[in-house]
Amino acid sequence: MFLLGTLWGASFLCNKVALTEVGVLTIVGFRAVIAAVALWLWVFLTRAPVAITRRALAGFVAMGLLNTALPFTLIVWGQQHIESGLAAILNASTAIFAVPLAALIFADEHLTWRKGLGVVIGFFGVATAIGLQNLIHLDLTSTAQLSCLAATLCYAVAAPVARVTLRDVRFDVAAAGMMTAAAIYTVPAALWVEGVPSFGYQATTWAAILYIALASSAVASLLYYRVLGMAGAGNLSLVTLLVAPMAIVLGAVVYGEALPARAFVGFALLAAGLLIINGKFPKVAR
Repeated sequence: MFLLGTLWGASFLCNKVALTEVGVLTIVGFRAVIAAVALWLWVFLTRAPVAITRRALAGFVAMGLLNTALPFTLIVWGQQHIESGLAAILNASTAIFAVPLAALIFADEHLTWRKGLGVVIGFFGVATAIGLQNLIHLDLTSTAQLSCLAATLCYAVAAPVARVTLRDVRFDVAAAGMMTAAAIYTVPAALWVEGVPSFGYQATTWAAILYIALASSAVASLLYYRVLGMAGAGNLSLVTLLVAPMAIVLGAVVYGEALPARAFVGFALLAAGLLIINGKFPKVAR
């Protein structure tokens, strides 16, 4: 879980680095294409069975948009105007939205009083981190925060979609298919809006792009399912609590980013909400 949180936490810094030379859609396009190639290579080398049904194809199409192309674009765009740490804090609110949504869709996902309390506290934490005054007076900063928040809604919607459409698909094949669909969405959009990339980027920019494509997309997606099998879905949701501190530290060290006090208060409330929803702390294997 710590490794997964580190991989995702560093992606916010890498987005910031890549944005110095590369457009938003081009970054997302590179990320999807490179990750898709890496994941299909993994599937080939491990000789994983690839049995794709119509339902699985529908899942790839939906997840490529909801779990990859759209949220990646919203987060990267938002990071043009807000700090990496704040973007990571807002990203940690995914479970807050996913819990009530799952309760509305699935009969076995009950919204208990404990989960309800956690959701309420978590929502209050998100509002605190954003700052209510920013919602009243919208500007680029508050719009960027809402953009990152919209990305978490995409992730929340994607979870039940994956449960319905990809439940019989191997995790690595599902990840590869999802990334392939995301590439089909983002590459034409990037070429249309931002033109053909120059490819003459600095070494640091290429390192950032390769990191978010290979480490925080391809490797993290495989590690995600490994942790899921070892710790369970509830404990896995707590990994978002490791992402934000890592992003905050890296943003402060590399870019000297300083977050307002309300961001840390909001994160504390959000963390409390997630812990209440989960109902237990993750166990350490011995």
